[in-house]
Amino acid sequence: MIRVSHHLLLCATPSKALCCPDPAIGVASWNRLKQLVRELDLENPARDQGIVLRTKADCLRICAEGPILLIWPDGVIYGGVTAERIERILREHVIGGVPIETWVVGRNQFGRDTAEHWNDDNRPGVDPRPERQWDVW
Repeated sequence: MIRVSHHLLLCATPSKALCCPDPAIGVASWNRLKQLVRELDLENPARDQGIVLRTKADCLRICAEGPILLIWPDGVIYGGVTAERIERILREHVIGGVPIETWVVGRNQFGRDTAEHWNDDNRPGVDPRPERQWDVW
């Protein structure tokens, strides 16, 4: 069985374009993510840390500050993920293990009780930092 170290879910080209109103930015981010995952050999099954999966998501239900990148299993949610930011996220966070806090718009600890990061409808959308609130559709 192949070990997976991270799964990167990028909401970059949503059908309703609520989080990223300029589809060209999302397309460029997705293309750069695919390119760098290959160039950095993150899909290599022989990689000691495990492979890095990538998925283009239509919607991650965070309808602001897009493109949005969710990194599993860390639960870190990045906003404003332009093509120019992708390489630094991959090198510092995915490979180096250190999130870039200034770009983080939320966190979700999968499978744990994280009520402070969920709104009244039990959907992601509330970050304890008041400057990092977003609407969830």
